[in-house]
Amino acid sequence: MALPELDARSLKGDLYGGITAAVVALPLALAFGVSSGAGAIAGLYGAIFVGLFAALFGGTPSQVSGPTGPMTVVMAAVYTQYVALDPVTGPAIAFTVVMLSGLFQILFGALRLGQYITQVPFPVISGFMTGIGIIIICIELGPVFGHDSAKSVATALSQLPNQIQNLHLPALLIAAGTLLLNILWPKSWGRIIPAPLMALLLGTLAALSLPPALAVDTIGEIPSGLPEWHLPVFSPELIGEMLISAVMLAALGSIDSLLTSLVADNMTRTQHKSDKELIGQGLGNLIAGFFGGLPGAGATMRTVVNIRAGGSTPVSGAVHALVLLIAVLGAGSAAEHIPLAVLAGILLKVGWDIIDWSFLKRIHTAPPFVSFLMLLVLGLTLFVDLITAVGVGVFIANVYTVKRLSEIQLENLKIYQGHESEQELSDEERRLLAGSGGKTLLYVLRGPISFAAAKGVSQKLMAYQNYEHLILDMSEVPFIGSSTAMVIEELLAQSQAAGCRVSVVGLQNPVAYTLQKLKVLHQIPEVERFETRKNAMDNLRQPTN
Repeated sequence: MALPELDARSLKGDLYGGITAAVVALPLALAFGVSSGAGAIAGLYGAIFVGLFAALFGGTPSQVSGPTGPMTVVMAAVYTQYVALDPVTGPAIAFTVVMLSGLFQILFGALRLGQYITQVPFPVISGFMTGIGIIIICIELGPVFGHDSAKSVATALSQLPNQIQNLHLPALLIAAGTLLLNILWPKSWGRIIPAPLMALLLGTLAALSLPPALAVDTIGEIPSGLPEWHLPVFSPELIGEMLISAVMLAALGSIDSLLTSLVADNMTRTQHKSDKELIGQGLGNLIAGFFGGLPGAGATMRTVVNIRAGGSTPVSGAVHALVLLIAVLGAGSAAEHIPLAVLAGILLKVGWDIIDWSFLKRIHTAPPFVSFLMLLVLGLTLFVDLITAVGVGVFIANVYTVKRLSEIQLENLKIYQGHESEQELSDEERRLLAGSGGKTLLYVLRGPISFAAAKGVSQKLMAYQNYEHLILDMSEVPFIGSSTAMVIEELLAQSQAAGCRVSVVGLQNPVAYTLQKLKVLHQIPEVERFETRKNAMDNLRQPTN
């Protein structure tokens, strides 16, 4: 695993892109850290270590990585869960989960699963991304009104009436001003100073100007200097839950990163390496966990900013991480005065942007199943958990897809008995079939026949009776699965038991191989295997051996 080579031609753009991405990442990392419950410094450490190692060892040259909205939502649940179970070792266990998630991502890359991870149906992605956006907004409503953030959507909604009745007006005004500035800040100005950073500066100055009686809650003490190394901590009774949490973080981080890689590909006209990207992200999360940093993934907004500013190689991502490290080493005391309401206002905009408004606008015109699936995943994301939402969504989508494909496959299967005038049959084939007096069936199978359609192959034949010779034309079947092979064996057994003769036409090598491996091929005598339908029909009056 080699480090990327420096390219002098792109160095200027990489330096500017990395610095610009760091400026955007700084307020977001602080906000994500606070929102996770692990503290602002955890967000910065996550941005530094995930950003550095994913850049150096990943497979998307221009990608910038760090804590993201989706990863923070899951990490907040993980952190809260283990701290509630054990306030002393809970934080260490939570960051051990981050380390394990990095190992799982490395395993995904080593097993070359990158090409499959992004093959999640669109309604599922839309549902869980919208759910994550809503979760971020809901849990940040508390700080907007001057209270603590909630740990779940249900808790946030139940506490909202009381928080509104007892709102802290300065916090509300600062949060609202932060949100408005992020929305209204001109894009042309954003190239000079990003809206989140300007909101952070102005919001902090506004909070510092308030009299003590109107003071708002701030981040508080942030450690300066290099982070300490923490060894993993395991609890035997929690190991099962830790592994589940780690897989959830790894799966989400992989999907999040590879989707951002696709965005980078479209902007740079390049092609990322999915498996290498997973390994780089895994290394980043593994190291971040050791240093008490939040887990991260490819960050779409920071990647776009980097590319637009000229970043094109991994150097830009590394520069972004090093700039943040310099900020941690020297600006910790200044960041202590940042109001939580400012971070809440920044995250409200992040949550709003994550919601899939494009699909929501057309959900009423989308196919009913697509709308149902998206809303189901959205509901499960909000009120159960993300891994259940994605798992259920993918399962239902696959079942529906398999059902539709099996219906299409079965529609392509045709049975002829000699009196049809189908153009598919030649005049001679129709004459030969008609000459058998309806005692011969020609069963034409087409295309790959999935396990879902396999049973329908035999059921379609049940409508025909009193035939003495069955010709299975498989010349247009490129391959079959074990289920279809077993159905063919069943047809052979039923035909033999009824004294019916079975001939097979056009066995392609992959099909013959499967039948042979499952010990079905030997049940078809050599004399009943033909290359063409005509050859099989010429033998209609030949007695079987």
